[in-house]
Amino acid sequence: MIKPVPVNEPLLNGNEINYLMECIKSGWVSSEGPFVKQFEQEMADYVGRKYAVAVCNGTAALELAVAALNLEQGSEIILPAFTIISCAAAIIRRGCIPVLVDSDPVTWNLDVGQIEKKITSKTKAIMVVHIYGLPVEMDPVLQLAEKYGLKVIEDASEAIGQTYKGKFCGSMGDISTFSFYPNKHITTGEGGMVLTDSEELAQCCASMRNLCFNPKNRFSHEELGYNFRMTNLQAAVGLAQLERIDDIIQRKRTTGKHYTALLSDIRGFQLPLEFNNYADNIYWVYGIVLKDEVPFDANEMIRRLEQKHIGTRPFFWPMHEQPIFRQKGLFSKEFYPVAERLARRGFYIPSGLALTAEQRVLVADALKTIMGGKDVQ
Repeated sequence: MIKPVPVNEPLLNGNEINYLMECIKSGWVSSEGPFVKQFEQEMADYVGRKYAVAVCNGTAALELAVAALNLEQGSEIILPAFTIISCAAAIIRRGCIPVLVDSDPVTWNLDVGQIEKKITSKTKAIMVVHIYGLPVEMDPVLQLAEKYGLKVIEDASEAIGQTYKGKFCGSMGDISTFSFYPNKHITTGEGGMVLTDSEELAQCCASMRNLCFNPKNRFSHEELGYNFRMTNLQAAVGLAQLERIDDIIQRKRTTGKHYTALLSDIRGFQLPLEFNNYADNIYWVYGIVLKDEVPFDANEMIRRLEQKHIGTRPFFWPMHEQPIFRQKGLFSKEFYPVAERLARRGFYIPSGLALTAEQRVLVADALKTIMGGKDVQ
């Protein structure tokens, strides 16, 4: 029987068990446990932020980040068309309007050169999302934000440990978010975090994640909040993961460079950019885009790889083509050709931290066979 190669398998080989046992023995398993504050502090120190607020998942982090800005209903927030739906959903749920920008065809991040023409008198914020391994070009974004008086929400969920010109992703916006889903560089199973240098924003997020309990009369609520708390158990795992972040980043980059060496001679593939003038790729996932000469799309490639027991995932589906948003009358007659192409011709291959060199060769063999080439030697 052929053993499948999973698209992601986390690596839990540090102090995770020790810290979890400490939680269990102490009885501190809820959000009141000491690992939560320790994880928040150490993430803030690592990224270079003053404040961090741990939450139950990355989507919750985005929800709090948008809510904490307290924008008027009808305010516009610019974001990439090519991203996870959580980004647009957080905007819509606060009564704000998502305004889309197409992607750069090389980095797959939002095309910063298209942002300014989307700014109107209603624009109040820009949400940047570091996609798949390379960061957004932040200098032009921050310059536009200063020029027009806009807030910057920085979604660094896929870029834990990545830097832009030496600055950690997650340190550059007014407020930033992380996800600790199992396929992220650091996992807590499910989990997320909001980071900021603003004490006011941090206090707002901390209150909202905890049902806006009243410090003077706990169960008398002046605002509606959420139960977005992270448990002590989750934070214990996250802290153990953070202790190994340098090794994790090295593993990711080793995987990416190995795949590039194995696959660079396959015609018809656009492989991830290894580096540009402001960052080295951190390869959160190893994405591949089928060139136009390939006579089938990503869905067919995924089907063929599944037949060979290779786990894969498609790229994000663009926001303007999401059925739920079309039902709401959003993005009517809007087209973002790069995002559309990435969605239809992009996929990523096994990229988890537990992936071995032997498994990478198996994946490359499968891809070469499908594309009509010879197996890797």
